[in-house]
Amino acid sequence: MKFGVREICDVVLKKKAPGWFGKLYLEAGMPVIYFDTLKTSTLEGAATTVYAQGGKGNPRLVAWEGDRTVTFTMEDALISPESFSVLSGAGLMDASTEQPIFVHATQQVAVDAEGAITLENKPAVAADSKYVETYVMIMTSDGAIDTSFPPVQMDLVATGDTNTVTNLYTDFKKALDAYDAKYKDTVHGYTEHIIPASLLNDAQDGFAKDTILYVDYYVKANKGVKQIDIEAGKFGGSYYLEASTLFRDQATGEDYAAEFIIPNCKVQSNFTFTMAPSGDPSTFTFTMDAFPDYTKFDKTKKVIAALQIVEDHEVVKNG
Repeated sequence: MKFGVREICDVVLKKKAPGWFGKLYLEAGMPVIYFDTLKTSTLEGAATTVYAQGGKGNPRLVAWEGDRTVTFTMEDALISPESFSVLSGAGLMDASTEQPIFVHATQQVAVDAEGAITLENKPAVAADSKYVETYVMIMTSDGAIDTSFPPVQMDLVATGDTNTVTNLYTDFKKALDAYDAKYKDTVHGYTEHIIPASLLNDAQDGFAKDTILYVDYYVKANKGVKQIDIEAGKFGGSYYLEASTLFRDQATGEDYAAEFIIPNCKVQSNFTFTMAPSGDPSTFTFTMDAFPDYTKFDKTKKVIAALQIVEDHEVVKNG
């Protein structure tokens, strides 16, 4: 039988050794991740040939081959926290009550008639973490941040379970005055900052309605957020790879199942994230080096890769 190939592979990576993957502890042989949105997949083999040469004209006399390598490369149309963790060798953390994740957020917001602002998310405060830093900036009428004022660091304490922050002007003015007091006598040429009356209400004790502020803050997440930590000393792991595809028979036009097996593949830790608002969407390339090892059902010899082709549908159906 002769076959044509014009189909992508569905790939599964399985654990080579027991260990953690995210918040799951997996035994050896357990599936780690399935790839079913691949655009391309390539199995490439290479070897080095050297020759003994001599005689008139220095022809090649004897050849030796070695340095065999097999590389499996696949390009995924989509990425997930789990697949990026596999690609980069990074740790995968889920937000929890014991280990919250702080998510950065920015927002342009208008002051309401009561002098308060309502954010899209509840801002974290210093009581949540000593590393929380929230900055409020005044914006100009043309939509730019007013660079005549410094970013004012302050706690934005939301009311109850809402995302509304009251007493905004009082806390803003207090923080701005403290910043001025810190530097006016120690930094040459430092000038104190005065909030213009046009930004204040009639009583001059709060921001005027519709004053636009730019808020740079953090949100404390106890669930629903994953964090991928790329560490200097951690790299892509080794897996047992099985890739399923279809081969088409030349004579009948029927498709037959085919399976590529790499019993020991090491994921290269190279990656590129391309972000652009136009053109084709980004894809994500996984490159895996194959090493000799035993397949699951044959412990008599080590192979770099194996290929199974099912030539009889009934054998697979009936066993």
